[in-house]
Amino acid sequence: MSEPGPTVHVGVPVIRPAEPRDIPRIAATVTVSLAESRWVRWALPLDGRTQRLTRLAELDAHRGVTTGTTWVSEDVDAVASWQAPDGAADPLPADVAAALGREVPRLHADRADAVARTDEVLAAALPREPHWRLRVLVTRPRARRRGLGGAVLAPVLDRCDRDGVPAALVAPAWAVVRFARGLGFEVVEATRSADGQLPLWVAVRPPGVPMPEL
Repeated sequence: MSEPGPTVHVGVPVIRPAEPRDIPRIAATVTVSLAESRWVRWALPLDGRTQRLTRLAELDAHRGVTTGTTWVSEDVDAVASWQAPDGAADPLPADVAAALGREVPRLHADRADAVARTDEVLAAALPREPHWRLRVLVTRPRARRRGLGGAVLAPVLDRCDRDGVPAALVAPAWAVVRFARGLGFEVVEATRSADGQLPLWVAVRPPGVPMPEL
């Protein structure tokens, strides 16, 4: 089993691993933060979009809590959810894996094929060596510009530095790229979704890049 990790104090924010009690709040924070995002408008049908997004966020929160790969601010106004390299996190429980496999395609509905084909395109652009992939990074609008985004990423970026492995992300907006560059990420490939509708940037942070002062 992976180590759960201590609570991390980064400047003023208190950052900690997500717990089961946080799942509803994580889903709410993701929904509030991403409801109007470019990725959500592309990946989810208009019919019931907000409800679909909330359920996707709940499923991912269950995945992150059970595997120990999601970190939150103390009030859960900021969330960072990661996909760990093999052996670096707790295994995904069978019931959570089954729920993801069953529900995620249904939630994407007629966008499921484009999402799946895009994931295949991105897999070829991500690092071939073991790496931590950032799946979700959100901060509630009322809590932005307080350093929470960088703070909630710090535990895994620090671990990447200790373990000597890169971190990677896929950005659907250039504003995300600008933010990530401030943390040491660099774009390695610019591409588009499989249907050509959504621009995407793959960015990688090598281990050992100094974190900015927060």
